[in-house]
Order: sequence, then C-alpha cells, then structure tokens
Amino acid sequence: MSACKLRAEGLSGRAIAASQQMSRKSVMAVFEAADTAGVSWDDVSQRSNDEVYRLLFPGRGEHDTVFASPDWDQVHREMARVGVTLKLLHGEYTDSCAAERVPAMGYDRFCKTYQRHVLVTGAASRVGHKAGQSVEVDWSGPTMELTNPATGEVSKVYLFVACLPFSRFAFVYPALDMKQDTWLRAHVAMFTAFSGSVPRIVPDNLKTGVVKHPREGEIVLNDSYREMAAHYSAAVLPGRVRKPKDKASVENTVAHVATWVIAALRDEVFTSLPELASAIEGRVEAYNAEPFQKRPGSRASVFTIEEQPLLRPLPQVAYEISRWAYGRRVGRSGHVVWEKNHYSVPYLHIGSKVDLRITDRVLEVFAGSQRLSSHLLLPEGSAGGWRTAEADLPTGEKYQPWDAARVREWAARVGPAAQTVIDRIFESVAIDEQGLNPALAVLRLSRRFSADRVEDACQLALAAGVRSPRYVHLRPILDTGQDKQPIPEPVDAGGYVRGADYYAERSSR
Repeated sequence: MSACKLRAEGLSGRAIAASQQMSRKSVMAVFEAADTAGVSWDDVSQRSNDEVYRLLFPGRGEHDTVFASPDWDQVHREMARVGVTLKLLHGEYTDSCAAERVPAMGYDRFCKTYQRHVLVTGAASRVGHKAGQSVEVDWSGPTMELTNPATGEVSKVYLFVACLPFSRFAFVYPALDMKQDTWLRAHVAMFTAFSGSVPRIVPDNLKTGVVKHPREGEIVLNDSYREMAAHYSAAVLPGRVRKPKDKASVENTVAHVATWVIAALRDEVFTSLPELASAIEGRVEAYNAEPFQKRPGSRASVFTIEEQPLLRPLPQVAYEISRWAYGRRVGRSGHVVWEKNHYSVPYLHIGSKVDLRITDRVLEVFAGSQRLSSHLLLPEGSAGGWRTAEADLPTGEKYQPWDAARVREWAARVGPAAQTVIDRIFESVAIDEQGLNPALAVLRLSRRFSADRVEDACQLALAAGVRSPRYVHLRPILDTGQDKQPIPEPVDAGGYVRGADYYAERSSR
C-alpha cells in the first residue's frame, strides 16, 4: 500500500525502494500488478494490506491442506486443564482421524499450527532469563510415601522443588511437612546444593513465605523468610496472586518431577527419609543430565559451564533456623531463664527486659538491635543448668565456695578466741566439710552482734570450760548480754598434795 501511495505522490521507483528499504525489483512488481489490475491509490486507500495484496496478487500464498484441522479453540481450552499436554491432545487427534478415516498431521506440524493460532488469538511475550539472577521455588502438588516397617503405617512426603530459570537446573528436597522450619531448611539445602546463591527468590504466596500480597502497596513477608534471604544476600520477590506464569519454570519442573521422580519410583517402598532422599537425588541427577530437545547440552552442563560461575558465594556459616522470645527479664543473678536453664547477660542489664534468639545450637540475647551475649545451648532435657560468661560479670572478687581455709581466715579476723573455737570445731569432726556449717553459724553471729561481742562470747564459753563451743552455747550469751560483763580471771584455788615421803612412811607401818 505504501508503494502505491508514494507513487501517487510522484516519487520514482528508485526513491520508493530506498525509503521503504525494498528492492527495486519488488517495487516494479507492485507497479506492474497495479497497472495490470487497473488499480490506483484512490481505489485502495480505504482497504487493509491483506485486501490490497489479494487484489494485486490473487491466489498467491493461498493453499489448501489435505490434513484434517482440529478445533484449535477447543485445543486451547484443553491446554488450560491440569496435566494436559500437546502430546496427549495430538494422540487424541490422531485417534479421531483414524476413526473418521481422514489424514492426520504429524506432531511437529500440530504444534507449529497451534503456536500460530495462539499468536493470532492472543499474543504472548517470551521472558528472557539471565544466568545466576533468580531461582523459582514451590511445593510439588503430588506427594510420595514412607512406610513404617514395623506397623505398616504410611505417611506422606512432600517435595520442595526449585529451578534456576536460565539453565532449568532442578533441585528436589523431600520433607515430612510443609511448616515454616521445613520451608527454610529446604532453602538452605538448595543453596548448598547449588554451591552459591542468587539475588532473587521467586516463591508462591504461601503463608510460610508471604504474609500479605496486596494489589497495591508493599508485600509483607514472613520475618524468618526475609531473614533467611538476607543471610544469603537475596531478596524475596513472590509471583502475583493466581499468576503461575510469573514462575513458569518451576511450574514446568514440578510437572517433570511428577514423571521423572514420582512416577519412576512409584513401585519402590521406602522406610526412611534418608533412603528416599538418596533415591530422589539419583532421579533428579538423571533429569538434569537429560539432553535438551531444541538446544545443545543439558540442564547440568549449562548450569556447570554458564550459570554456576555467576552465582554469588555462600556465607561462611549456613543459615540456622531461629525462634524469638521477647520481653524476658534479667534476674538479679545477671542471668535470663530459657527452658529452666540460666544464661548470663552483662550485669548492667540486670532488671531490664531482653529478647532471645534461639537456634538449634546457640542462644543469643538482644537489647533492641544490639546483641548482648551469646551462649551454646545446654543439652536438650537438662534443667537448672547455668551458662556464665566471665565478661558478663562485674569486675572484682567473684563468689568462691566456702572451705576450711576461708572459714579460719574469717575467724582470725574476729579474734583469737573465735579462732580457737573454730579450730576445736574442725578438730571434733572426721572431715572438714562436716564442720563448715557449725563453724559458719558461729561466725555469722558477728553480722548480728558485731565481731567484738562474738570474740567476748567465745572467751566466756572457753573460760566456762566448754570444750568445743558452738552456736547453741554462744547465742544465749549474746542474747542475755553476758559478754558485756567483765570476764572473770580464772581462779587457781590450789590444794594440798602429799608427797612420796608420806606414802613411804605409811607403807613402813
């Protein structure tokens, strides 16, 4: 049409060919066809390009096929149903053609004709993926089974599926549930298997990953999921609600997993999760090694050669699943309690509230965003245990358990009489530990009555002839104030003793 219009405006064939980027031969062919048909620009200015083409070149490009043509609208509707493929529909089409005794087109022609139909009825754009930029993750709809060898009880096994869109490299992780911790552990295992991470994680809108995905506004992610992604320097970009094409690669991989893994292992019986995981790993390796149909190489080769070198390096420590306990008060001992065990906190935070982050191995104490201390968890099932870091304690002397030496040092500071009493208490027992309680009971009287009064009471008890004074002897003296009276000097009354001469004289009689 443009050639006819430009010719009507007076342009030469050479100028028209140059402006429209056409060959001069093609321009002359259009002019000759227009002259032969007696058609001018005024005759075709209101018509479409297809109508003008059929008018100038009648019959060109039109041909009749000898093959039976299926209802392409019906084929398109069937393709939207779960599990339906072009291979299946082509088989049904050939069966119907055989029944009607009409020729059927081959599978390749069937697919190409359907693709042209889709492009005409609804244009679709191809998404170009870059290597090492994103990973798509999802749970597989079909499940597998574990059998208890003792009871025969069968339990479900869910499959976590991940796919790198560029290489289509797949990863499958079996799990006994689809809870939060399992979802996170599957991601950790995925990055470990890839030996690297990517900046984008594209999941579905499941609650273990996405709390809220509104049409407008920001997406609200699960805290633990966002923390895990940040640990691997990645961002979570979930697909739109009810838009599976946003993660078409993993949706396609889920369908392939149903054939390569679930269907291939359907006749085998597995009694443990590690056994099943090993079998799944073998099937996924075979799937990744399968050659592409339309390009050279396989998923594994493209991943190894082109994509894996572009992955981000993993952090030094793998992400650990964590729980949070908020608003725990630090006791006067400088410890916070978790599951009946005590973990130290810097003494400056005694009486304040802190937050605890608990992983499989470590308990961390936070005040806001500041980490105060970190402890290895005490063994599971233990109660009443203590974890104390020296840096958390105040400077100066630390508490030491009582022993005989410390008790004697205290007695020496009270006075010599008290020291004598304590020495006699330890002499009266078989082992020193048996004398700790009575000795400390005596010395602790100095906290109530003063060290001088206890010293005087000890002198009174010794002067009264008590061999080993104890609390029961000293407390009445202090309560009645006897220690405040002058202490009498011991009186030597003396006596008459007959000598050897007396007894010698008596024996001679």
